[in-house]
Amino acid sequence: MNQKHNANAQPDASGNGAGAEKQQKRQQRQERNRRRKRMGPGLFGRLFGAGGGDPLQEEAVQSPFRTIVRNFVGNKVAMAGLIVFVVLFLCCFILPIFYPLDVTYQDVTQQNVPPGFSIMDMPGQLQGNVVDMDAGSVFGIGVGQDGQVYVWGQLDEQQRDVPQNMGHVVQVSAGLSHFLALNDKGEVFTWGYNRQQLDKIPFEVQDLTNIKQIEAGHQISMVLTEDGELYTWGNENVVSVSVGEYQGTLDKVVSNISTALGLTKDGRVVSLSTNETPFSSIPEEIQGQVVDLAVTDKAAAAITSDGQVVVWGSTDDGVTQIPQQVQGNAKSVSAGRLHFTVLTQDGQVFSWGGNQFGQANAPQLSGVQAVHSGYYQNYAVMQDGTVNSWGLKGYLMGTDGYGRDVFLRLISGGRLTMTIGAISVIISTILGVIIGGIAGYYGGWIDNLLMRFTEIVMSIPFLPLAMILSAIVGNQVSELGRISLIMVILGVLSWPGLARLVRAQILAEREKEFVTAARAMGIRQSSIIFRHILPNVITVVIVNTTLNFATCLLTESSLSFLGFGVVEPSPTWGNMLTGSQSSTVIGDFWWRWVFPAVALSLATISINLVGDGLRDAIDPKSNER
Repeated sequence: MNQKHNANAQPDASGNGAGAEKQQKRQQRQERNRRRKRMGPGLFGRLFGAGGGDPLQEEAVQSPFRTIVRNFVGNKVAMAGLIVFVVLFLCCFILPIFYPLDVTYQDVTQQNVPPGFSIMDMPGQLQGNVVDMDAGSVFGIGVGQDGQVYVWGQLDEQQRDVPQNMGHVVQVSAGLSHFLALNDKGEVFTWGYNRQQLDKIPFEVQDLTNIKQIEAGHQISMVLTEDGELYTWGNENVVSVSVGEYQGTLDKVVSNISTALGLTKDGRVVSLSTNETPFSSIPEEIQGQVVDLAVTDKAAAAITSDGQVVVWGSTDDGVTQIPQQVQGNAKSVSAGRLHFTVLTQDGQVFSWGGNQFGQANAPQLSGVQAVHSGYYQNYAVMQDGTVNSWGLKGYLMGTDGYGRDVFLRLISGGRLTMTIGAISVIISTILGVIIGGIAGYYGGWIDNLLMRFTEIVMSIPFLPLAMILSAIVGNQVSELGRISLIMVILGVLSWPGLARLVRAQILAEREKEFVTAARAMGIRQSSIIFRHILPNVITVVIVNTTLNFATCLLTESSLSFLGFGVVEPSPTWGNMLTGSQSSTVIGDFWWRWVFPAVALSLATISINLVGDGLRDAIDPKSNER
């Protein structure tokens, strides 16, 4: 019988052994399914209430933490607040890594620029049609072969008001806030900024018929004739120009925000300023050999007859790091505020120098006919008349009254505001939990003493105290010390509410059986308070801490807004709003206060929504009260 049974167990040619193996696997799967059903949903399902079965039975065996999480996730308003706050938090702490802020940066040419990226949005009618063009502070101007003038960028009403009676324009120039145009009859026109006598063309200029060059500078206009005569008008207190002995010898003139340089007909570079400047130290070895000239705010560059580029003046921003490809091959040079661009003999362009807006990132081009640079923009005109541009396109959130990028200051200011709020909350939470826990557990005279001390701290007016301390020691400590002082003051004076709440919770918990058992086992009283009782009330602490964080954000912003918190140039959302109090800013420069106000509002509202959602998740009956 045994031999027969063993023989039947052997697999035969018909495949009975394979069928037995399949049957065994099917039974194993059925067993796993039965075991899984007995165990209930997995970790994710148990955490968020997923899985089948009786929901009442599942609720009965579900831990309090999972119940809280499920209730919170089911609250759409609280989840929306959590998502908004997480996005703001990540933006404020991650984006500054990629977009660092230089707190010392200011630029008078970029003041109060509205949001947008239209600075280099050249009209399509100019493509393939360019005769001349130039770049202003945040705008551009060009003229086509038909003599029609086009303007683009961030323009105000006066700059858009292009004169209609100019005729056939052949040359244009853009300055800080105004334009110049020259027609084929030698007539000069100006529009835009109409103060500092810029809109009043001198009579002697109106009578000229042999104008060679027009130059719109920093609140100044210049006209150069074929005879080398230079005429200037505008705010000469800013850019002081004195031609003197060089009158009648000039072939080209260039200017920046403080001075002007001239190129004479015999290839010499001369300073047209009455004051000593870094540009006055002109290298002697290039005199008599210069064929082109350009000037930034800090340095000057000249091209000699053999195609060499020579730079002198300040060495900041890498303006002296001339690309080797241009040496001996340079044809013309143009400049912005902090960078140079050279066109080579073989039609290529190279840029170097300051690059905070990408103005030194010249594309790889060939067949370039002319290059026009100004401030932070570059335009390369190809042989077919098409134009390639690079540099400053605009600002996501505009600029403030000092020309600083509002977006960069917003994310850096948010990081500082949230850091101050978070550290203040940590300090207040630690103090509140310790004092409230001790008072609630021990009771008696310890409770009375700590609660009276708590009431004294609660009676201290926070804002007046912070103002007094800031006025007394604010100027005697560093910026880091001032920020640390604000965090400590916020933390030390905002713990009483949490301490009273923790005390009330521990008074209820200390009479329960597990506390009595812990005492009977000889466990230290500090361990009973902080390791056994406190975990049972930690959810209440979390809710209070979340709501207190929003309060600290508002308090810090209020201090900075009043001038007693973090001060310029370090940004916070509060002091960004400080400079937006005037009716002019509110009415004309809305972006300076709207974006900080929206960021602060979203942060505080989202945190409050999260706190309310946690409170409702912990105590669902709170909605009924």
